[in-house]
Amino acid sequence: MEAAQLSKLMKECGIVGAGGAGFPAYAKLEREVKTVILNCAECEPLFSLHGQLLGARPYEVLSAFHELGGALGAERKVVALRRSYTAAAEAVREYLGLYPEMELELLDDVYPAGDETVLIYEVTHRVVPPGGLPADAEAAVFNVETVYNLYRALAYQEPVTDKLVTIGGEVEHPMTIRIPIGMPVREAAAFAGRTLVKDPVYLTGGAMMGTPAEPGEVVTRTTNAVIVLPQAHPLVQKKRKNPAIDLKRAAAACCQCSMCTDLCPRHLLGHPVDPARFMLAAACKDIQKPMIFIHTMYCSSCGLCDLYSCPQGLSPGALITEYKEGLRRAGVPLRKETPGPVNPAREYRKVPIARLAARNGLAPYLKRAPLIEGRVRAERVRIPLGGTVGIPAVPTVRPGDTAERGQVIARPAQGLSTAVHASVSGRILEVNHEFVMIEAVRKDVHTDE
Repeated sequence: MEAAQLSKLMKECGIVGAGGAGFPAYAKLEREVKTVILNCAECEPLFSLHGQLLGARPYEVLSAFHELGGALGAERKVVALRRSYTAAAEAVREYLGLYPEMELELLDDVYPAGDETVLIYEVTHRVVPPGGLPADAEAAVFNVETVYNLYRALAYQEPVTDKLVTIGGEVEHPMTIRIPIGMPVREAAAFAGRTLVKDPVYLTGGAMMGTPAEPGEVVTRTTNAVIVLPQAHPLVQKKRKNPAIDLKRAAAACCQCSMCTDLCPRHLLGHPVDPARFMLAAACKDIQKPMIFIHTMYCSSCGLCDLYSCPQGLSPGALITEYKEGLRRAGVPLRKETPGPVNPAREYRKVPIARLAARNGLAPYLKRAPLIEGRVRAERVRIPLGGTVGIPAVPTVRPGDTAERGQVIARPAQGLSTAVHASVSGRILEVNHEFVMIEAVRKDVHTDE
């Protein structure tokens, strides 16, 4: 299929990156690249859904990946897989004969190997420039579930109405299940059985980059996991710290050991972000070198400096995030710069996922979360019209209307935007510029894939 046709299909079916910022996938087809990468290097502790999906549906994923590579004119099509995903690797090898242009690359179980910029360097040894896009390094990256969603669109004209979510942590039966988009996070967690702690916290987006869910938060097109933790868990306490207090602690306790910079994945690739210099400048309110602050915009927010590197338990990443958001609100543009040289010590500064999990009190939760096929029932959903990179979709329904699962309920807006679809069949209860709420009818029951 031609790139323009594939792009149109992805836009109409609401296909965005199934994780991270949710970048509309069709926009990645605007430029041809030399290398297209299937990202199965998910590196967040407790994540496993991409490896499980690739192991369960290798033909479907690889056939859609083949279409993507062709549309992008890629010379190389690389399946990048965590070395520990042995079942998925075996499944992929069975089908590589159908696609001789594809190659399998096994990656170490380190954090954050699944970061686009890091992954592109691992596969191509080219660096995405600070402030640039993967296409600037002649590469494009798609994760496994995004590509599987493309297969469903190609084969069945099926839009994105649900999300694979790993439920883990303090639950009776950890599992990976398909959740209708818009289901409340707490309801989704209940499918994993009894919660094992009182007054639990629901962490969405991953242990490293995620945040405690706000009341009423729902599963979106980018929700990869819901991790249930006790209120007193150190990870929860760390994520709830007050940035103003963190800044005072930095002024009192930062010893400028530079561990945060030495282990920073982007700094090691030659990006100018420097957490140690930032901590010194921010704590001392020193603005003589403003580029120290401007360069915070190149931070990937991986959380490694907060949750692993700093021996004092300080939060460089959280403070950098505060400054980044302030710069964006002030209208400071993100500029593309030329990267510096890759640090020759980079290979020796990779952080093993198991060690990262142990340091953050997650080792007891490193349990198998089997993939459960089929789709669960939702009584009521609140489907976000935005929440991903780009412009929120424009509603096409009104309160009182009825909708069928898969029906368009919001059309793409002008600019970078995708359609949004009903995740259940039912009656429209509320419509505004942020979401559409639907009350399900009885016929929207559990269905097999």
